[in-house]
Formats: sequence, C-alpha cells, structure tokens
Amino acid sequence: MKALHILLADDHELILSGLKAILDGEPGWKVVGMAKNGIEAVQMAGTLCPHVAVLDISMPDLNGIEATRQIRRASPATEVLILTMHNSEVIVRDVLEAGTKGFILKTDTNRLLKTAIESLAAHQTFFTGTASDAILQGYLDPSTKPGEVETHKRLSPREREVIQLLAEAHSSKDAAAKLGISVKTIEAHRSNIMRKLNLHSVAQLVRYAIRNEIIHP
Repeated sequence: MKALHILLADDHELILSGLKAILDGEPGWKVVGMAKNGIEAVQMAGTLCPHVAVLDISMPDLNGIEATRQIRRASPATEVLILTMHNSEVIVRDVLEAGTKGFILKTDTNRLLKTAIESLAAHQTFFTGTASDAILQGYLDPSTKPGEVETHKRLSPREREVIQLLAEAHSSKDAAAKLGISVKTIEAHRSNIMRKLNLHSVAQLVRYAIRNEIIHP
C-alpha cells in the first residue's frame, strides 16, 4: 500500500512535535515535512505534494487560510485540514471558500486528528462536531447572514494578507517587500480595508484580526 504523506505546519515547535508524535505510530503514514509558518507550508507543499496538509489557522506572515489558497494552486491534489481554536461563522466560511475540506478544534486534536486525516486522504470532508448545521447552512445560503460575515466576504485574498501583516505591526514598507508589491499599493489596500470594514484605527484592525483568527492574540 502506498504510504500516506502528511505535511504539518504550526509556528509552535512543541505543537509540531506533538502532532508528529500522534501520527508517527500510524502504519503506512509518513510525516514528510514540518513547516513553521504559512509561507514554508506553501513552499513545502509545492515541492513534496503531500496527500494531506495539516495547518494551524494562525501563523505569522501567512495564516492557514491564505496558505490553503496557495497550496491548492501549488499542489491541487493535496487536501488541507485546518486546526483552529474557534469555529465562528466567518472562519467556517473562509475555510470552505479557501478550498479546505475539513477543520477540527485544537482541543479535539488527540481524539479526531487521525479520523480527520483519513477522511481527507479519501477526499471526503471532515468538520469538528461543533461546526453546527446552522453555520454550514449559512455558507450555503449567504443571503441569510448579514453583518460582519458579509463585510468580511468583500475582502480579497490579497487584502486579507495585508490585514495580517499590518496587524502583526509590519510597516507598509516591510509589508510591500514581503508581498512583492509597492508601498503605494499597500497603502491603497489599507485604505480599502479600513473603508470596507468600517475601521478607524490600527487598534481596531488588530482586534478584527484577532477576532477572526488572522493573527494570534
């Protein structure tokens, strides 16, 4: 039987080691890479083409959801499992729209991780039990979900990347260098983001990013 190749990504070494320990004893499974941020995860996925990538949702520079979008382009056959501390409606929608077929709460990792990976390896969906039918129905019928969810949907993937970098206290110059675009373009994105989200300060932007697990608190 062909080995099941798994990529892990988390910015905490202890968590990476713990995930590897859970999976190493499974017959026929092989952890082929361990990334410490979303950028490394995308690079490794493009090179290693794992069957399943397990990503923490909150990682520096490029979070799990934005990394998922890029992994799905770099390695279309790779299925992505997101690990998260919360399952707000905004997060569920972002996970689905990014191309992820599953996510589990970090508190359920020991109990559900292997089952979730098995499901994704078979190209089936797997969502933690606390992702209620109402939340999933809200994704399928977005007209029923006003408020912040609808506002968040208007953000482009690039704007979400910019939010993360600005919320992590990167300067416009640093953010421009990381994304390979001009400072002027960063400032334009920043202006559009603040307008779309009706935010008026960096502090509000940071709170928004924390609330939606774009960055760690």
